[in-house]
Amino acid sequence: MVVKGTIVKGIAGFYYVDDGKQVYECKARGVFKNDNKKPSVGDEVDIDISGDTPVIIKIYERCNLFARPPVSNIEQFVVVSALFAPKPNLFVIDRFLTSAELSDVDIVMCFTKKDLVDQKTIDEIKNIYSDIYPAVFIDATKKSDIELLIPYMKGKKSALAGPSGVGKSTILNALCGDSEMETGNVSEKTKRGRHTTRHVELFRCDFGGMIFDTPGFTSLDAPEVSEEEVQFLFPDIAEYVGQCRFKGCRHIAEPGCAVRGALEEGGIHIKRYESYCDQIKQIQEREKNRY
Repeated sequence: MVVKGTIVKGIAGFYYVDDGKQVYECKARGVFKNDNKKPSVGDEVDIDISGDTPVIIKIYERCNLFARPPVSNIEQFVVVSALFAPKPNLFVIDRFLTSAELSDVDIVMCFTKKDLVDQKTIDEIKNIYSDIYPAVFIDATKKSDIELLIPYMKGKKSALAGPSGVGKSTILNALCGDSEMETGNVSEKTKRGRHTTRHVELFRCDFGGMIFDTPGFTSLDAPEVSEEEVQFLFPDIAEYVGQCRFKGCRHIAEPGCAVRGALEEGGIHIKRYESYCDQIKQIQEREKNRY
């Protein structure tokens, strides 16, 4: 008998496949090794459950695949940042956003610990991002706040991404109450969260979505793209691409630049432009170190 399901965990050569009713502990067919194709958490698969040990016999085509962490078929990134302890680092936030843009998935921003800051701080963040991405501001200890995320996550496979200590495990626990993931305190010395996720896992939630919990989406450099490609990973900057006086404009110091013109007129927020310049600089340094 063949059953279709989703790989929700892989440990020590065993894969755990959820068909929506139960989870099967499975092995993978040897043919996948011959094809240099390894099952990944998030894969949609067929399993043969007729023997003593269920066997994965087919991996369906993936919409995406990540090597670090090894997950597939992410449909949405929920980029999580704290408003306090740790304070938001916009350069870091924007690296998560551009990496998500590169993956061609939906993006939702979630800012936690709103109870620890004043309305002015919240409004400053809204002013930067609210016209670009959906943004939700929550106290992760309040059920009513957590539920604000559900309309964005219903029916999708979402991955929580963001620095340690911002509340990703708390959010996952609240949305998928039976996940029993550990939640780490923020280190007093570094003001950063302790790593609490030790392996990749995909949880099914009662509201009809699935959430990846992974230790891999906690720290990112500028994405591995060329200088020319970065502009397309900032939707607010991409809007002006092609309107500059010179073809191939990098929007740094060139005359007749439409991006810097929009910056001066308030069409692009200065913090976003500074993040763009930071990522250009990182790419230049990375290229220099390769030679």
